[in-house]
Amino acid sequence: MTAFSSALRAPADTGRRATPVRTPVDAGQVLDRCRTLVRPALREAVDRTHPWVGEMAAYSFGWCEVGGAPAASSGGKGVRQALAVLGAEAAGAPGRVAVPGAVAVELVHAFSLLHDDIMDGDEARRRRPTVWKAYGTGPAVLAGDALFALAVETLAAAPAGSRAIRLLSEALQDLVRGQADDLLFATRPWTGPERVRPDEYRTMAERKTGALLGCAAALGALLGGAPPATVAALDRAGRHLGIAFQVVDDLLGIWGDPAVTGKPVHGDLRERKKTYPVLVALDSPLAGRLAAMLESDADPGEVATLIEEAGGRSAALAEARRHVAAVEVALADVPMEAGPAEELRSLLGFLVRRDL
Repeated sequence: MTAFSSALRAPADTGRRATPVRTPVDAGQVLDRCRTLVRPALREAVDRTHPWVGEMAAYSFGWCEVGGAPAASSGGKGVRQALAVLGAEAAGAPGRVAVPGAVAVELVHAFSLLHDDIMDGDEARRRRPTVWKAYGTGPAVLAGDALFALAVETLAAAPAGSRAIRLLSEALQDLVRGQADDLLFATRPWTGPERVRPDEYRTMAERKTGALLGCAAALGALLGGAPPATVAALDRAGRHLGIAFQVVDDLLGIWGDPAVTGKPVHGDLRERKKTYPVLVALDSPLAGRLAAMLESDADPGEVATLIEEAGGRSAALAEARRHVAAVEVALADVPMEAGPAEELRSLLGFLVRRDL
């Protein structure tokens, strides 16, 4: 267990009576089961597009190498597709009814990553070249567009397709707003009235990361015939999860172990990213000194130490804990099937108590 995992397990003051200790559920087995259910339909969707575009899509999922040779890696974890399957099962429906929704959100997630990597200039993902680096910027944009079109086509053919598409469209609008805010944050100053505030960051993280997580679980519930209250609760849980996930990602981006994360030590500080621990630290009495370091070529290790002294690390851990607690509250507010609900909780916990 990492220091982040241990800290996140610390009790948060939610004002509610502590829940009974539950028997742990293996999140890895849950992910494997859901991937096995969804993978054939996901591959079938990708096979419907142009062969060259399909190769780039398959490469983005980790299924093949450049040129189409099978890849040795298994690709991503498939978290969003699992959330969709569990959303349906928690509503008492068989997981297979959520497959169109699971495929759609997985395609949209892949589409967003293709375009994000281009916008951010990221050259590697999952320890190999990103699609734009491997195939070129134009082809990567085209592949992303194809994945988006496939997502809409897949969902339109599902029962309750019009309502499902509306749900996905709302999440996509939020995702775009969040991405726009994230890009604009980089142009704003570290100090003064125009600086990025922590509450703005929370809104950005909910939109950019949480919207699609919430949509995945909500789509599964919708396709599973759940009442509106359950659909809304699962969407709300996913949005809180997105904030917690993003804040933990920020912590790992500064203090994570490179052998575990696959990222360089202090990578986010080297790039001077406006992450949550930094923004909170800029609200402290050490803000002036910290801003001067961020605006200079100061050593990232020294900057990380000052952020910790200013309370940025502890405040970020507390923020993640608050949103983990909010996930639990959202899930407790509606009736769900016990087994799938516990699997859903294990998956939500896995995302923020992860060893990346």
